[in-house]
Amino acid sequence: MGRPRKARESDIEEVALALPRAVMVAGWGGLPSYRVSGRFFVGYRTPRPDAVDAESGERLTDVVVFRVPDEGDKLALVQGDGPFFTTPHFDGHASVLLRLAHLGRLSRDELAEVIVDAWRSQAAPTVVGRWEAERRDG
Repeated sequence: MGRPRKARESDIEEVALALPRAVMVAGWGGLPSYRVSGRFFVGYRTPRPDAVDAESGERLTDVVVFRVPDEGDKLALVQGDGPFFTTPHFDGHASVLLRLAHLGRLSRDELAEVIVDAWRSQAAPTVVGRWEAERRDG
C-alpha cells in the first residue's frame, strides 16, 4: 500500500460539495464559501490584519476557515502537530484556519475528515443521521 495522497486545493470543493445539501456560494470578498442549509462550514477568507506572515509581516492571502464542533476540537487541531491555527479575531468562535501553502501537510483523508466534521457541526441532525446511516448501510 502506498503513501496517502497529499491534500490538494481542489479537494476542498470536491469533498464539501459531495456532502448532502452543501452548496458553494460567494463568501468573503466573493471567494468560495460552502454552506449547508444556509450555514457556513468552510470557506476562503480575505486578507485581514490579524493573520500575517511571520517573516514578511504581509497579510496572508491564502487562508481557509473551517468550522469545528466545539472549543475542544478547535484546541486539539490548533495545539496538535498539524498546520491549523487561529487568530485573536476567532477567539470564542468554533473555527480553525489553514493556509493553502500548508495544505500538503495533510493527507486528502485528513482534510476530508476536517471538512466532514465542519459540515456535521452545521447540518441539521436529521440530515447528518440519514447520511451516516447511508454510509453504514451502503
